[in-house]
Amino acid sequence: MEILEQLKDILRLVRGGNLLFLAALVWLMEKWVAVPVLRQPGFAEQLPGYVLWLLILATVLIAAGGYVVNDYFDVKIDRINRPDELIVTRSVSKPTAMRLSVGLSITGALCGIVAAILLRSLTLGSLFVLVPGLLWFYSSSYKRLMMIGNLTIALLAGLTPMVVALANVAQLKLSYAAVLPYMTLEHDLYAWLGGFALFAMLLTWIREVIKDLQDQMGDRELECHTLPIVWGELWTKVFVSMLIVLTLAIIGHFWWHVLPFPTVWTSLSTRYIALGIVTPLICAGWLLWAAKIPSDYKTCQQVVKFTMLIGMLYSICILRGL
Repeated sequence: MEILEQLKDILRLVRGGNLLFLAALVWLMEKWVAVPVLRQPGFAEQLPGYVLWLLILATVLIAAGGYVVNDYFDVKIDRINRPDELIVTRSVSKPTAMRLSVGLSITGALCGIVAAILLRSLTLGSLFVLVPGLLWFYSSSYKRLMMIGNLTIALLAGLTPMVVALANVAQLKLSYAAVLPYMTLEHDLYAWLGGFALFAMLLTWIREVIKDLQDQMGDRELECHTLPIVWGELWTKVFVSMLIVLTLAIIGHFWWHVLPFPTVWTSLSTRYIALGIVTPLICAGWLLWAAKIPSDYKTCQQVVKFTMLIGMLYSICILRGL
């Protein structure tokens, strides 16, 4: 019974639900974005199955290591902000947490490096070395600095779809080096997957700043310099609102310029974007301004997280030809 409870705590520590989402995201970006883009000019799926699974494993394990090291450095803050959810020092000792974090990060980096070697991509290999280091510095210092911590996590979230783009382009260069410069395929892959990356980055940035609003009590106690502490609650809400408006403007640009004009008003994409993405984002903005206590900000954060999930599932529309 004790072993079962400890396993549950470890799953909570590595954010099992988030890891499942990350694994699904890499798979979705490959199968429902990259593959349809490749098939338009008549190319078959490029990534071998074992390379895709190496990329999924690398992403999940590095993220898990990042979550553990984040909780390792956040023990004092979590005792104030969320004492009921504290795992490190309560059911998992700090030395065990550190060993777990290092083991997960190294194993993930090795999986990514092996995938990069198979694809002969120095860029991809470099990412899997740099990301664990960035997660370490984020947890130990960046997250306590105004804007830098939020932007670091936002950029890392945006990297997940881009890893799939880099991997596919690397495989194309291996197989079709002679003809690839004369095609727009590389551009199309970066454009579609880059769009998802931008969406993930903006939504993560929004969510991270809202999380700082939720956690400001503990952050003040430990003299962190997050946005709500430096700018105040009002101006932080203004900043988040501006990010939401920017996200909606980018979605509007995509809707008007990318969707086929004759069916732009009636297409599946229009209904999906309006109901699944735009409406929840507007609701998140309303909840943000109505929020007064940490639980209110938590609800707002969950709405943003739900919007990100729905936004990533938009890839189904690509598979169905918009």
